[in-house]
Amino acid sequence: MTQGVQHHDEVSGEAVGAFSEGVLARNSSSFRWASHFLPTGDREDATLLYAVCRGIDDVADETEDVARARQQLQRFRAELTGQLAPRPLLREFLRMAHRRKMDLAYVLELIRGVESDLGPVRIETDTELLRYCYRVAGTVGLMMCSVLGVEARRAWPHAIDLGMAMQLTNICRDVGEDAERDRVYLPASRLEEVGVSQAQILKGEFDARRLAGVVEDLLELADVYYASGDEGMWAIPARARTAILMASRIYRSIGVRLRRNGCDVRRVDRGPSLLSLAYWSWAAFGTWCIVTSPTHRPAEHRQVLHRGLRGLPGIDS
Repeated sequence: MTQGVQHHDEVSGEAVGAFSEGVLARNSSSFRWASHFLPTGDREDATLLYAVCRGIDDVADETEDVARARQQLQRFRAELTGQLAPRPLLREFLRMAHRRKMDLAYVLELIRGVESDLGPVRIETDTELLRYCYRVAGTVGLMMCSVLGVEARRAWPHAIDLGMAMQLTNICRDVGEDAERDRVYLPASRLEEVGVSQAQILKGEFDARRLAGVVEDLLELADVYYASGDEGMWAIPARARTAILMASRIYRSIGVRLRRNGCDVRRVDRGPSLLSLAYWSWAAFGTWCIVTSPTHRPAEHRQVLHRGLRGLPGIDS
């Protein structure tokens, strides 16, 4: 826990809204920027969702005691399933989830994904990677469908894909940072093809040009999932759609900047400037015009994108 920053254990019921807003402000300039375009009620619920998801994720990222982290995640699970009385933040989340008719199976899968981050992480195959991306980010897309009132269920698989695309982008950007935490998300099967090992990544002793090919390929895979995410935008209520498109474009710009650096993970541009935020927000307007056009015909979801996700809640099977 960062010194001087209030932890969710310490927040009172009356202060949940301010606490959630603070979590968003400290951790994500991109999502905070986009959230201003949401209707007030949606923004409050989305900010609460972000704070809960961030709290779960921070258990794995901030702990030095794996056993204690597992206990903390189990406590989250017990509070969400009614086995323990929920703390104020989770109590407000549960009220919101009930009001929004949100399936709690999604947040339980998120917890399962975060649990897989405890201890050393070595991803072996694309299927393993995509299932991880579903759990820690695709589930957030599903929960956002409830928050934003997306009634067309056939659009929900596209929301999964947008979340997964964002997570793939994160993984490409954070190779070095993840290695410092003893985590390698780049699949061993892909690395072996270019003569790079996960051990070399952990030591920081790899051929950057060879690794760049793997990063480029994963960014191309992310683009496939971003494109699927776009195909579901028509189902989001108009004002909220603006915010989600902006978040999508701003996040996708991380990959654009990585490519400008030759996909060299040692030279990473960490965050967008104000000018970049404005540019990608404008870029989002073009897609907004397309999906709101009377002549636009939504594409069917490509089931092949969920082939490796069978058995998980909400996927297109």
